[in-house]
Amino acid sequence: MIQFILNNQLIQTNKPASTTLLDFVRYDENLRGTKIGCREGDCGACTILIGTIKEGKLEYMSATSCLTPLPNVHGKHVVTVEGLNLPDKLNQAQQAMVDCSGTQCGFCTPGFVNSMCGFALTCAEPTLESAISAIDGNICRCTGYKTIERASAKLAKNLQGKDQNNSMLWLVENDFVPPYFLGIEERIKAIKIEYNTNGQMPIGGGTDLYVQKHDDLHKYDLDYLFDRSSLNGISFDGNTCILKSAATVTDLMENERLLQTIPNWYKYLKLLSSTPIRNIATIAGNIANGSPIGDFTIILLAMKAKLTLTNKANENRQLMLKDFYTGYKTFDKQAGEIITEIAFELPTNGTQFNFEKVCKRQYLDIASVNSAISIKTNGTAITKAHASIGGVGPIPKYLAKTSEFLVNKPITVSIIKEAEKILQTELSPISDARGTEAYKRLLGRQLFFGHFIELFPETIKMEDLI
Repeated sequence: MIQFILNNQLIQTNKPASTTLLDFVRYDENLRGTKIGCREGDCGACTILIGTIKEGKLEYMSATSCLTPLPNVHGKHVVTVEGLNLPDKLNQAQQAMVDCSGTQCGFCTPGFVNSMCGFALTCAEPTLESAISAIDGNICRCTGYKTIERASAKLAKNLQGKDQNNSMLWLVENDFVPPYFLGIEERIKAIKIEYNTNGQMPIGGGTDLYVQKHDDLHKYDLDYLFDRSSLNGISFDGNTCILKSAATVTDLMENERLLQTIPNWYKYLKLLSSTPIRNIATIAGNIANGSPIGDFTIILLAMKAKLTLTNKANENRQLMLKDFYTGYKTFDKQAGEIITEIAFELPTNGTQFNFEKVCKRQYLDIASVNSAISIKTNGTAITKAHASIGGVGPIPKYLAKTSEFLVNKPITVSIIKEAEKILQTELSPISDARGTEAYKRLLGRQLFFGHFIELFPETIKMEDLI
């Protein structure tokens, strides 16, 4: 039985586990404030909040309910816009939207309010930039966003005095969330049973499968992995980062050691989808999806990541990520195996890393072409190089020939141009909705050049390469 708290009500349900949270709250609980929009995690109209016990403390995040299967909220607190209403007044996010005329047709408003209240619950430094970042997964077709930005600015200003030591009480006393939130943590801790399944098709955050196979998933025997304790966490063994497969993009985005070790790490990961998707999208899911433009797959290829696959008998085998893809959406993966760990070396001791992505809009979009590189130098020459590129062939591409050519070469314009010619021989793009073959080859060149311009600005200039 799936158990969770929905707003202020304990839910115990035997609904099919493949049911999405969106359908459950609207059709079973008649909470119609959560809207049906794109059903692909893009519009944010279905945004809810999920509270989870982490290290003994209740933490909230925003999520797209259209892509969230019910087992992924077992033992958690789910908050819809109805659950944010105060007894006799508007909460601070709702009032800011009213005061700043942040709504017109109103369809997107519940999602924005949920994201803004999620920001109030989680923010440590309530700046305008962080407030706007919290609503990066919500789309509005009416307002032009400026009124919503002003509402976000007002919310951030009102959060300046937040008591970080007793934040929930402060938020209740200052009308950000209703009083019942004060008792949720203890009620959640009383739900102790982990939801375990042993189905045939593994599913993590659901951000890909529910887009591709929404109508078919009800027919499948699914194995829900998102909250499995053995598959969660980030650890370090010396200079090796070990990701458990259900770690999310947000987990990596907030990891202090990664932030300190890899310059621009936060900026790179901000290019991946939106906050509600990053909160539930698992790293193994991005890899196992096999998309030729999977952003995190491209990042990990350049970091020479190694996978651990585990079968039903709990037997492990390891292989390099670059060897995992055998063709379009086909893998070196045996029946019953799942990805359980991903390991990569941190770019330290003279190694630099860079990630580039081109898409039709800067955020919340699928790449036309993306590329990454890790490169180590001894001051005069390249000693190691690993480059990858996506969107230019049937699989996420590790650029083996280009990477090999760069080793023991000086960092000069002529060498980079020669390497780019080799790169072009490794590409096999096709013309599609994201661009023509010629356009993708051009992007491949520009992104490859961009790595060197970004990493070696003192010696490599754009005008010399282009």
